[in-house]
Amino acid sequence: MTDRFAHIAVCMDGSDASQAALREGARLASFADRVSVVHALAPPSFALSLAVGLGGAAPHDPEPERAAAKAWLESESSGIPNASPVLLEGQPAHTVSSWADDSGVDLLVTASHSGELERALLGSFSGYLAHHAPCPVLLVRPPAAAES
Repeated sequence: MTDRFAHIAVCMDGSDASQAALREGARLASFADRVSVVHALAPPSFALSLAVGLGGAAPHDPEPERAAAKAWLESESSGIPNASPVLLEGQPAHTVSSWADDSGVDLLVTASHSGELERALLGSFSGYLAHHAPCPVLLVRPPAAAES
């Protein structure tokens, strides 16, 4: 039996809560051979696609968003030993879960937050991972929630 993880992945969305998850991932990095700092870019919304199709909006160019997300992830992962950024595209929860399965992730670390509107419309990212991920999921409470 080993005391190390082969691969830990930390899920980031740019929120303060995901910063708490990143700090926990950094703390656990000494127990891992590899750490991935992961962000999934959601596809353009159906409403935007419909508006574009009806001539009501300019086509969305995702390249600037990809480049900004990649630079941000590189910055976020730079201070963690053995860490590398991973930028995914697709419905975030499903995409991360599938990637974790394909990449042999031993532990997913994510924030346990979600706004009420986001949860009502999209469901909970962390809840999806807790029920569908191919590996254990560590839910990190945001600092304000942990203090109450």
